[in-house]
Amino acid sequence: MLSRWSRVISLCSRAGLGERLSRNKSAFPLLRNYSKAVERDTLDKDNNSFSRKDRHGADNLFFWQVSGNMAFMSKPRSLALPPNSTLSVHEPEFKGFYRFILRLLLYYSKESHYIRTTDVLYKRIVYQVDRPEIYDTFSLEKCFRTTYALLVLHMWLCLSRLKAEGKEGIEFGQYLYEVYNHDVEIRVAAAGVNLLLTTWMKDLEKIFYGNVAAYDAAILPEAAKDELSHVIWRNVFSDEDAPMPKGSAATAVQALARYTRREYACMTLTDKEAIFSGNIMFSSLGKCSIQS
Repeated sequence: MLSRWSRVISLCSRAGLGERLSRNKSAFPLLRNYSKAVERDTLDKDNNSFSRKDRHGADNLFFWQVSGNMAFMSKPRSLALPPNSTLSVHEPEFKGFYRFILRLLLYYSKESHYIRTTDVLYKRIVYQVDRPEIYDTFSLEKCFRTTYALLVLHMWLCLSRLKAEGKEGIEFGQYLYEVYNHDVEIRVAAAGVNLLLTTWMKDLEKIFYGNVAAYDAAILPEAAKDELSHVIWRNVFSDEDAPMPKGSAATAVQALARYTRREYACMTLTDKEAIFSGNIMFSSLGKCSIQS
């Protein structure tokens, strides 16, 4: 895995992809009107004015200003947005002739519905990963490798929840992966490395599945207590095959591991309707301060 990351990082440096990674383009431009409620400007505006009503109580606001050993220790809560939240996205209601035409165009087919809702869910992931707070909180450098690692981590959180819904969840997860994959292709192509696109995507696909398998194993009840921290270190923090730091030097790694475990628990409490509609919001890190 490290050799594949070396190739990817090398290509990043030549193509200047790090600066372009923050661009978020819709994977399905024809459906932008449906998902425009979760575009960055709207999310930033509404997230700054979250109330307890919007996030099911104070425990879901997660504004931390505590020591590293105490962060992300509160009781998990559902990540579902309430129906009346300004961030919730709902299918538009069409009647009469318009509904008839849309039905002929297969707008109401399961495939079309999944495309729209996975686009919304993916934007929730990208919103969490692209915000500066997550890098500040966990002392991470904003670069291609780190952003991609965080993107994979939050994809895994969603895919793990979807697997609990059986065949339907796995099918929905495949649509989500296609949105993610298309977005990654757009980001790579935007860097001007079109001739290397196939090589990039193959390497990134191997990294994706390797990371997901490692997270799956680390979250199991029988896994070692610090296994998730070690996986987080290898997948997110470590550029080389370096041993995980100890003591205060590992504060950020351990904090991200607790964040991951807590978000995983929150996902298990999130109902099917919320996850299948994309009407969720990962825990806010707006005022989080991790101290050694």
